[in-house]
Amino acid sequence: MRVHNFGAGPCTLPLAVLEEARAEFLDFAGSGMSLTEMSHRSDAYAEVHTAALDRARRVALLPDDFEVLLLQGGATLQFAMAPMNLLGPGASAGYVVAGAWGSKALASARKVGVAYSAWDGAESGYRRMPSPDEIRVDEGTRYLHVTTNETIGGIRMVMLPKPGTPLVADMSSEYLVRPIDWSRYDLVYGGVQKNLGPSGLALVFVRRSAIGDGTNLPDYLDYRWHMASESLGNTPAMFQVYLMGKILTRIEERGGIETLESEAEARASLLYGAIDESGGFYSSPVETAVRSLTNVVFRLPTPQLESAFLAEAERRHLVGLQGHRSVGGCRASLYAALDIESVAALVEHMAAFQMGAG
Repeated sequence: MRVHNFGAGPCTLPLAVLEEARAEFLDFAGSGMSLTEMSHRSDAYAEVHTAALDRARRVALLPDDFEVLLLQGGATLQFAMAPMNLLGPGASAGYVVAGAWGSKALASARKVGVAYSAWDGAESGYRRMPSPDEIRVDEGTRYLHVTTNETIGGIRMVMLPKPGTPLVADMSSEYLVRPIDWSRYDLVYGGVQKNLGPSGLALVFVRRSAIGDGTNLPDYLDYRWHMASESLGNTPAMFQVYLMGKILTRIEERGGIETLESEAEARASLLYGAIDESGGFYSSPVETAVRSLTNVVFRLPTPQLESAFLAEAERRHLVGLQGHRSVGGCRASLYAALDIESVAALVEHMAAFQMGAG
């Protein structure tokens, strides 16, 4: 049987897509072999690759002056590639540090260029996002980096800043769940293993005019090198690209970003409602206004109750609810392929456990 998978990544994937991939796995497109065995230079894979690039562009409503790149290394490699490619001599980058991933992005940027903290939420325990007027952007700032949804802390940047300088965004854990105002961005990136596919791939959207000349960069770290080859400069993550393409097709057929956003709101509303109506038995440490739609963190009155809650959840086939090891507690990740019936099953478990604990 299929479990209710609330894991923070890799994520649950659409069952229909998995079944389709299973049917094609041993003999892809009549080739007599699996896609995972064939050359990335073959006509059969070229069709898969090109279709994935085109679908990503359509679903994201991407303007023509942006490039789509399919890169290995997940979002973590982009922490370094972004400043390597966008920061020129004498320029700096500001970083909004609203949680663990913003902090990691800043630390990487400082190793390859001049980067500073434009706002840091450490004092609040990373339980809130800054208002736009709290963000300090220094003169000479080339871009402002934001993590629009902090997966570990369960907070979402609802009000995106308008700093007068281009934005660079890590959108991994809410990728394509909200519309993107492309006029404000030079670069948007994310690991696909939350909403769009299996782990091992980053989907990168970059404005062509924003990229430096890359003269001193090794090939793989240079966006222009990947642009020139349409992300085929080296052997790509073929199976990940293949599955992402199928998932993007499904998203497009179901109404695109608008549908994903409304479904995300419905899942989150159901779960936060259960938390808020529990009389304090379940509690969220996040300020209500910036609660994530995709990563819901919550606590029970004691660690012992949390352990019992998680153990009983496993018995009910509700998996992936353990909070991140750095913060503990519970976390339910409500990604795009998670059916709302799974959220309803979790809410039912929460009510039953609270009644039993009382």
